[in-house]
Amino acid sequence: MQPQTVHRPFTRSIAFLFAITCGLAVANIYYAQPLLDSLAVAFGITHSLIGIVITVTQLCYAVGLFLLVPLGDLIPRRPLIIGHMALSVIALVVVGLSPTVYILFAGLAMVGMLAVVTQTLVAYASSLAKPIERGQIVGIVTSGIVIGILFARSLAGWLTDLAGWRSVYLVSAFLMSSMTIILFNILPTDRQVKSSLSYPQLLFSVLQLYKQQRLLQIRGVLAMLIFIVFSMLWTSMVLPLSEPPFSLTHTAIGAFGLAGIAGTLGAVRAGKLADQGKAQWTTGIALVLLLLSWIPLSWIGHSLYWLILGIVLLDLAVQAVHVTNQSMLFTIMPEARGRLTASYMIFYSIGSAMGSMASTMMYSYAGWSGVCYLGAGVSIIALLFWLVTLKKPANHKSFT
Repeated sequence: MQPQTVHRPFTRSIAFLFAITCGLAVANIYYAQPLLDSLAVAFGITHSLIGIVITVTQLCYAVGLFLLVPLGDLIPRRPLIIGHMALSVIALVVVGLSPTVYILFAGLAMVGMLAVVTQTLVAYASSLAKPIERGQIVGIVTSGIVIGILFARSLAGWLTDLAGWRSVYLVSAFLMSSMTIILFNILPTDRQVKSSLSYPQLLFSVLQLYKQQRLLQIRGVLAMLIFIVFSMLWTSMVLPLSEPPFSLTHTAIGAFGLAGIAGTLGAVRAGKLADQGKAQWTTGIALVLLLLSWIPLSWIGHSLYWLILGIVLLDLAVQAVHVTNQSMLFTIMPEARGRLTASYMIFYSIGSAMGSMASTMMYSYAGWSGVCYLGAGVSIIALLFWLVTLKKPANHKSFT
Protein backbone atom coordinates (compact mmCIF):
# COMPACT_ATOMS: atom_id res chain seq x y z
CA MET A 1 0.00 0.00 0.00
CA GLN A 2 1.47 3.34 -1.11
CA PRO A 3 1.55 6.29 1.29
CA GLN A 4 -0.97 9.04 0.67
CA THR A 5 0.26 12.16 -1.06
CA VAL A 6 -0.86 15.61 -0.03
CA HIS A 7 -2.13 17.44 -3.11
CA ARG A 8 -1.38 21.14 -3.23
CA PRO A 9 -4.35 23.04 -4.71
CA PHE A 10 -3.87 24.51 -8.17
CA THR A 11 -4.46 28.21 -7.64
CA ARG A 12 -4.53 31.18 -10.01
CA SER A 13 -1.12 32.28 -8.71
CA ILE A 14 0.36 28.92 -9.72
CA ALA A 15 -1.31 29.28 -13.13
CA PHE A 16 0.43 32.64 -13.59
CA LEU A 17 3.75 31.02 -12.66
CA PHE A 18 3.06 28.40 -15.32
CA ALA A 19 2.39 31.21 -17.80
CA ILE A 20 5.68 32.95 -16.94
CA THR A 21 7.55 29.66 -17.30
CA CYS A 22 5.93 29.01 -20.69
CA GLY A 23 6.90 32.49 -21.84
CA LEU A 24 10.53 32.05 -20.78
CA ALA A 25 10.77 28.62 -22.38
CA VAL A 26 9.22 29.49 -25.74
CA ALA A 27 11.26 32.71 -25.94
CA ASN A 28 14.40 30.58 -26.19
CA ILE A 29 13.33 29.57 -29.70
CA TYR A 30 12.81 33.14 -30.89
CA TYR A 31 15.77 34.97 -29.38
CA ALA A 32 17.93 34.24 -32.42
CA GLN A 33 15.67 35.93 -34.99
CA PRO A 34 16.78 39.55 -34.36
CA LEU A 35 20.37 38.34 -33.81
CA LEU A 36 20.97 36.68 -37.17
CA ASP A 37 23.25 39.44 -38.45
CA SER A 38 25.36 39.29 -35.27
CA LEU A 39 25.59 35.50 -35.43
CA ALA A 40 26.54 35.68 -39.12
CA VAL A 41 29.44 38.01 -38.29
CA ALA A 42 30.52 36.12 -35.16
CA PHE A 43 30.70 32.71 -36.87
CA GLY A 44 31.37 33.69 -40.48
CA ILE A 45 28.03 32.45 -41.85
CA THR A 46 26.71 33.95 -45.08
CA HIS A 47 23.30 35.60 -45.22
CA SER A 48 22.05 32.87 -47.56
CA LEU A 49 22.73 30.21 -44.92
CA ILE A 50 22.17 32.04 -41.63
CA GLY A 51 18.52 30.95 -41.61
CA ILE A 52 19.75 27.47 -40.67
CA VAL A 53 20.12 28.79 -37.11
CA ILE A 54 16.32 29.02 -36.84
CA THR A 55 15.82 25.86 -38.90
CA VAL A 56 17.89 23.74 -36.51
CA THR A 57 15.99 25.03 -33.49
CA GLN A 58 12.55 24.50 -35.02
CA LEU A 59 13.29 21.03 -36.39
CA CYS A 60 14.57 19.91 -33.01
CA TYR A 61 11.47 21.42 -31.42
CA ALA A 62 9.45 19.12 -33.69
CA VAL A 63 11.56 16.15 -32.59
CA GLY A 64 10.93 17.09 -28.96
CA LEU A 65 7.20 17.30 -29.58
CA PHE A 66 7.21 13.74 -30.88
CA LEU A 67 9.64 12.17 -28.40
CA LEU A 68 9.22 14.16 -25.17
CA VAL A 69 5.66 15.52 -24.90
CA PRO A 70 4.01 12.05 -24.98
CA LEU A 71 6.09 11.12 -21.92
CA GLY A 72 3.60 13.14 -19.89
CA ASP A 73 1.07 10.36 -20.49
CA LEU A 74 3.47 7.77 -19.01
CA ILE A 75 5.37 9.35 -16.12
CA PRO A 76 4.50 12.06 -13.57
CA ARG A 77 4.71 15.48 -15.21
CA ARG A 78 6.23 17.18 -12.16
CA PRO A 79 9.71 15.56 -12.41
CA LEU A 80 9.44 15.62 -16.21
CA ILE A 81 9.01 19.41 -16.22
CA ILE A 82 11.78 20.02 -13.69
CA GLY A 83 14.15 17.76 -15.61
CA HIS A 84 13.47 19.45 -18.94
CA MET A 85 13.97 22.90 -17.46
CA ALA A 86 17.24 21.95 -15.76
CA LEU A 87 18.57 20.55 -19.04
CA SER A 88 17.41 23.72 -20.81
CA VAL A 89 19.62 25.78 -18.49
CA ILE A 90 22.64 23.70 -19.52
CA ALA A 91 21.76 24.05 -23.21
CA LEU A 92 21.43 27.84 -22.94
CA VAL A 93 24.84 28.09 -21.26
CA VAL A 94 26.33 25.99 -24.08
CA VAL A 95 24.91 28.41 -26.66
CA GLY A 96 26.01 31.49 -24.72
CA LEU A 97 29.59 30.23 -24.39
CA SER A 98 29.88 28.40 -27.73
CA PRO A 99 33.35 28.94 -29.27
CA THR A 100 32.54 27.34 -32.64
CA VAL A 101 29.57 27.16 -34.98
CA TYR A 102 29.29 23.40 -34.39
CA ILE A 103 28.87 23.82 -30.63
CA LEU A 104 26.45 26.68 -31.32
CA PHE A 105 24.25 24.41 -33.44
CA ALA A 106 24.47 21.58 -30.90
CA GLY A 107 23.36 23.93 -28.14
CA LEU A 108 20.53 25.37 -30.25
CA ALA A 109 19.37 21.85 -31.07
CA MET A 110 19.11 21.08 -27.34
CA VAL A 111 17.35 24.39 -26.69
CA GLY A 112 14.78 23.67 -29.38
CA MET A 113 14.08 20.11 -28.25
CA LEU A 114 13.68 21.03 -24.58
CA ALA A 115 11.46 24.07 -25.26
CA VAL A 116 8.55 21.63 -25.64
CA VAL A 117 8.23 21.87 -21.86
CA THR A 118 5.67 24.57 -22.72
CA GLN A 119 3.30 21.95 -24.14
CA THR A 120 3.83 19.70 -21.12
CA LEU A 121 2.99 22.63 -18.83
CA VAL A 122 -0.24 23.36 -20.72
CA ALA A 123 -1.33 19.72 -20.47
CA TYR A 124 -0.30 19.67 -16.79
CA ALA A 125 -2.38 22.77 -16.03
CA SER A 126 -5.36 21.27 -17.83
CA SER A 127 -5.20 18.08 -15.74
CA LEU A 128 -4.76 19.93 -12.44
CA ALA A 129 -7.46 22.56 -12.90
CA LYS A 130 -11.02 22.09 -11.70
CA PRO A 131 -13.39 21.23 -14.58
CA ILE A 132 -15.42 24.41 -14.07
CA GLU A 133 -12.36 26.64 -14.52
CA ARG A 134 -10.23 24.53 -16.85
CA GLY A 135 -10.74 26.82 -19.83
CA GLN A 136 -9.73 29.91 -17.87
CA ILE A 137 -6.65 28.23 -16.41
CA VAL A 138 -5.48 26.95 -19.78
CA GLY A 139 -6.11 30.42 -21.22
CA ILE A 140 -3.89 32.00 -18.58
CA VAL A 141 -1.07 29.52 -19.20
CA THR A 142 -1.18 29.73 -23.00
CA SER A 143 -1.18 33.54 -22.83
CA GLY A 144 2.36 33.23 -21.47
CA ILE A 145 3.41 31.51 -24.69
CA VAL A 146 2.11 34.34 -26.87
CA ILE A 147 3.67 37.02 -24.66
CA GLY A 148 6.97 35.13 -24.62
CA ILE A 149 7.06 35.06 -28.42
CA LEU A 150 6.25 38.77 -28.68
CA PHE A 151 8.77 39.99 -26.12
CA ALA A 152 11.60 37.60 -27.00
CA ARG A 153 12.71 39.72 -29.94
CA SER A 154 12.60 42.96 -27.95
CA LEU A 155 14.55 41.52 -25.03
CA ALA A 156 17.10 39.93 -27.36
CA GLY A 157 17.65 43.18 -29.23
CA TRP A 158 18.03 45.24 -26.07
CA LEU A 159 20.47 42.83 -24.41
CA THR A 160 22.53 42.50 -27.58
CA ASP A 161 22.99 46.25 -27.85
CA LEU A 162 23.83 46.37 -24.15
CA ALA A 163 26.21 43.43 -23.75
CA GLY A 164 26.43 41.40 -26.97
CA TRP A 165 24.42 38.48 -28.32
CA ARG A 166 25.89 35.94 -25.86
CA SER A 167 24.31 37.80 -22.95
CA VAL A 168 20.85 36.94 -24.30
CA TYR A 169 21.32 33.21 -23.72
CA LEU A 170 23.22 33.60 -20.45
CA VAL A 171 20.50 35.85 -19.01
CA SER A 172 17.89 33.36 -20.19
CA ALA A 173 19.82 30.56 -18.45
CA PHE A 174 19.70 32.55 -15.21
CA LEU A 175 15.96 33.21 -15.55
CA MET A 176 15.22 29.57 -16.38
CA SER A 177 17.29 28.29 -13.45
CA SER A 178 15.47 30.66 -11.09
CA MET A 179 12.09 29.48 -12.34
CA THR A 180 13.20 25.84 -12.05
CA ILE A 181 13.95 26.33 -8.36
CA ILE A 182 10.59 28.05 -7.80
CA LEU A 183 8.61 25.34 -9.57
CA PHE A 184 10.52 22.60 -7.75
CA ASN A 185 9.14 23.99 -4.50
CA ILE A 186 5.56 24.78 -5.54
CA LEU A 187 4.54 22.36 -8.32
CA PRO A 188 1.45 20.37 -7.30
CA THR A 189 1.40 16.59 -7.50
CA ASP A 190 0.24 15.14 -10.81
CA ARG A 191 -3.07 13.37 -10.24
CA GLN A 192 -3.66 12.20 -13.80
CA VAL A 193 -4.14 8.49 -14.43
CA LYS A 194 -1.25 7.38 -16.62
CA SER A 195 -1.60 5.46 -19.85
CA SER A 196 -1.14 1.69 -19.86
CA LEU A 197 0.61 1.90 -23.22
CA SER A 198 4.35 1.41 -23.48
CA TYR A 199 6.50 4.28 -24.75
CA PRO A 200 6.88 2.78 -28.28
CA GLN A 201 3.12 2.15 -28.39
CA LEU A 202 2.46 5.72 -27.32
CA LEU A 203 4.68 7.09 -30.10
CA PHE A 204 2.98 4.80 -32.61
CA SER A 205 -0.41 6.10 -31.49
CA VAL A 206 0.78 9.62 -32.34
CA LEU A 207 1.54 8.43 -35.88
CA GLN A 208 -1.90 6.80 -36.07
CA LEU A 209 -3.50 10.18 -35.54
CA TYR A 210 -2.21 11.40 -38.89
CA LYS A 211 -3.79 8.42 -40.62
CA GLN A 212 -7.13 8.38 -38.84
CA GLN A 213 -7.98 12.07 -38.38
CA ARG A 214 -8.66 13.94 -41.62
CA LEU A 215 -9.27 17.16 -39.67
CA LEU A 216 -5.74 16.90 -38.28
CA GLN A 217 -4.38 16.40 -41.79
CA ILE A 218 -6.15 19.50 -43.10
CA ARG A 219 -5.49 21.78 -40.14
CA GLY A 220 -1.93 20.49 -39.84
CA VAL A 221 -1.11 21.43 -43.43
CA LEU A 222 -2.70 24.86 -42.88
CA ALA A 223 -0.54 25.29 -39.77
CA MET A 224 2.58 24.39 -41.74
CA LEU A 225 1.78 26.89 -44.49
CA ILE A 226 0.91 29.82 -42.21
CA PHE A 227 4.02 29.29 -40.11
CA ILE A 228 6.18 29.12 -43.22
CA VAL A 229 4.91 32.64 -43.92
CA PHE A 230 5.26 33.72 -40.28
CA SER A 231 8.86 32.53 -40.08
CA MET A 232 9.75 34.03 -43.46
CA LEU A 233 8.86 37.49 -42.18
CA TRP A 234 10.47 37.34 -38.76
CA THR A 235 13.64 35.55 -39.85
CA SER A 236 14.54 37.70 -42.85
CA MET A 237 13.23 41.06 -41.61
CA VAL A 238 16.37 41.69 -39.55
CA LEU A 239 18.55 41.63 -42.67
CA PRO A 240 17.22 44.74 -44.51
CA LEU A 241 16.61 46.63 -41.28
CA SER A 242 20.20 46.18 -40.09
CA GLU A 243 21.62 47.40 -43.42
CA PRO A 244 21.62 50.89 -45.01
CA PRO A 245 19.53 52.97 -45.40
CA PHE A 246 17.91 51.87 -42.13
CA SER A 247 20.90 50.55 -40.11
CA LEU A 248 18.67 50.03 -37.07
CA THR A 249 19.98 48.80 -33.74
CA HIS A 250 19.02 45.39 -32.39
CA THR A 251 16.82 47.11 -29.84
CA ALA A 252 14.89 48.94 -32.56
CA ILE A 253 14.53 45.80 -34.69
CA GLY A 254 13.35 43.77 -31.72
CA ALA A 255 10.76 46.42 -30.86
CA PHE A 256 8.85 45.60 -34.05
CA GLY A 257 7.83 42.38 -32.30
CA LEU A 258 5.58 44.43 -30.03
CA ALA A 259 3.41 45.21 -33.06
CA GLY A 260 2.36 41.57 -32.92
CA ILE A 261 0.28 42.30 -29.80
CA ALA A 262 -2.60 42.89 -32.19
CA GLY A 263 -2.23 39.26 -33.20
CA THR A 264 -2.97 38.23 -29.63
CA LEU A 265 -6.16 40.28 -29.60
CA GLY A 266 -7.22 38.69 -32.86
CA ALA A 267 -6.48 35.23 -31.54
CA VAL A 268 -8.85 35.73 -28.58
CA ARG A 269 -11.64 36.85 -30.91
CA ALA A 270 -10.94 33.95 -33.29
CA GLY A 271 -11.35 31.46 -30.46
CA LYS A 272 -14.75 32.92 -29.56
CA LEU A 273 -15.89 32.76 -33.19
CA ALA A 274 -14.77 29.12 -33.41
CA ASP A 275 -16.84 28.33 -30.32
CA GLN A 276 -19.82 29.88 -32.11
CA GLY A 277 -19.44 27.53 -35.08
CA LYS A 278 -17.76 30.10 -37.35
CA ALA A 279 -14.34 28.42 -37.59
CA GLN A 280 -14.33 28.10 -41.38
CA TRP A 281 -15.50 31.69 -41.85
CA THR A 282 -12.76 32.91 -39.52
CA THR A 283 -10.14 30.83 -41.33
CA GLY A 284 -11.08 32.24 -44.72
CA ILE A 285 -11.00 35.87 -43.60
CA ALA A 286 -7.67 35.34 -41.83
CA LEU A 287 -6.06 33.73 -44.90
CA VAL A 288 -7.17 36.66 -47.08
CA LEU A 289 -5.58 39.05 -44.55
CA LEU A 290 -2.42 36.94 -44.61
CA LEU A 291 -2.14 37.43 -48.36
CA LEU A 292 -2.94 41.16 -48.20
CA SER A 293 -0.32 41.72 -45.48
CA TRP A 294 2.47 41.31 -48.03
CA ILE A 295 1.38 44.46 -49.87
CA PRO A 296 2.39 46.92 -47.09
CA LEU A 297 5.34 44.68 -46.21
CA SER A 298 6.68 45.12 -49.74
CA TRP A 299 6.58 48.92 -49.28
CA ILE A 300 9.22 48.89 -46.56
CA GLY A 301 11.41 51.17 -48.68
CA HIS A 302 8.80 53.95 -48.57
CA SER A 303 8.16 54.01 -44.83
CA LEU A 304 8.60 51.77 -41.81
CA TYR A 305 4.99 52.51 -40.93
CA TRP A 306 4.03 50.20 -43.80
CA LEU A 307 6.17 47.51 -42.18
CA ILE A 308 4.31 47.94 -38.89
CA LEU A 309 0.95 47.66 -40.66
CA GLY A 310 2.10 44.52 -42.47
CA ILE A 311 3.31 42.96 -39.22
CA VAL A 312 -0.02 43.65 -37.51
CA LEU A 313 -2.00 42.11 -40.38
CA LEU A 314 0.26 39.06 -40.73
CA ASP A 315 0.43 38.30 -36.99
CA LEU A 316 -3.32 38.81 -36.67
CA ALA A 317 -3.97 36.36 -39.50
CA VAL A 318 -1.52 33.70 -38.33
CA GLN A 319 -2.70 33.76 -34.71
CA ALA A 320 -6.36 33.65 -35.79
CA VAL A 321 -5.83 30.55 -37.95
CA HIS A 322 -3.65 28.92 -35.29
CA VAL A 323 -6.22 29.36 -32.51
CA THR A 324 -9.06 28.28 -34.80
CA ASN A 325 -7.12 25.13 -35.74
CA GLN A 326 -6.65 24.17 -32.11
CA SER A 327 -10.25 25.01 -31.17
CA MET A 328 -11.52 22.65 -33.86
CA LEU A 329 -9.09 19.84 -33.02
CA PHE A 330 -9.77 19.88 -29.28
CA THR A 331 -13.44 19.12 -29.90
CA ILE A 332 -12.82 15.73 -31.50
CA MET A 333 -10.43 13.93 -29.13
CA PRO A 334 -10.69 14.96 -25.47
CA GLU A 335 -9.21 11.60 -24.47
CA ALA A 336 -5.88 12.22 -26.24
CA ARG A 337 -5.34 15.98 -26.27
CA GLY A 338 -1.67 15.70 -25.33
CA ARG A 339 -0.84 13.52 -28.29
CA LEU A 340 -3.10 15.55 -30.56
CA THR A 341 -1.33 18.76 -29.52
CA ALA A 342 2.06 17.18 -30.22
CA SER A 343 0.87 15.93 -33.62
CA TYR A 344 -0.46 19.34 -34.63
CA MET A 345 2.52 21.33 -33.33
CA ILE A 346 4.93 19.20 -35.36
CA PHE A 347 3.42 20.80 -38.48
CA TYR A 348 4.06 24.20 -36.89
CA SER A 349 7.73 23.39 -36.30
CA ILE A 350 8.28 22.04 -39.80
CA GLY A 351 6.69 25.13 -41.30
CA SER A 352 8.79 27.47 -39.16
CA ALA A 353 11.96 25.63 -40.12
CA MET A 354 11.14 25.71 -43.84
CA GLY A 355 10.25 29.40 -43.76
CA SER A 356 13.45 30.39 -41.98
CA MET A 357 15.71 28.67 -44.47
CA ALA A 358 13.74 29.68 -47.56
CA SER A 359 13.53 33.36 -46.62
CA THR A 360 17.24 33.94 -46.02
CA MET A 361 18.13 32.08 -49.21
CA MET A 362 15.61 34.15 -51.16
CA TYR A 363 16.87 37.38 -49.57
CA SER A 364 20.41 36.55 -50.65
CA TYR A 365 19.19 35.89 -54.20
CA ALA A 366 16.50 38.54 -54.77
CA GLY A 367 16.47 40.85 -51.75
CA TRP A 368 13.43 41.88 -49.73
CA SER A 369 11.20 42.02 -52.82
CA GLY A 370 11.93 38.34 -53.47
CA VAL A 371 10.97 37.48 -49.88
CA CYS A 372 7.67 39.34 -50.27
CA TYR A 373 6.82 37.57 -53.55
CA LEU A 374 7.64 34.21 -51.97
CA GLY A 375 5.57 35.01 -48.87
CA ALA A 376 2.62 36.06 -51.00
CA GLY A 377 2.98 32.88 -53.05
CA VAL A 378 2.82 30.63 -50.00
CA SER A 379 -0.15 32.65 -48.71
CA ILE A 380 -2.00 31.99 -51.98
CA ILE A 381 -1.26 28.28 -51.67
CA ALA A 382 -2.69 28.29 -48.13
CA LEU A 383 -5.86 30.07 -49.28
CA LEU A 384 -6.35 27.70 -52.24
CA PHE A 385 -5.74 24.66 -50.03
CA TRP A 386 -8.40 25.85 -47.60
CA LEU A 387 -10.89 26.42 -50.44
CA VAL A 388 -10.31 22.95 -51.90
CA THR A 389 -10.65 21.16 -48.56
CA LEU A 390 -13.70 23.24 -47.68
CA LYS A 391 -15.70 21.39 -50.32
CA LYS A 392 -15.17 18.06 -48.58
CA PRO A 393 -16.17 18.04 -44.91
CA ALA A 394 -13.56 16.57 -42.58
CA ASN A 395 -14.76 13.39 -40.92
CA HIS A 396 -14.18 13.24 -37.15
CA LYS A 397 -12.96 9.77 -36.28
CA SER A 398 -12.65 8.83 -32.66
CA PHE A 399 -9.31 7.62 -31.41
CA THR A 400 -8.52 6.13 -28.04
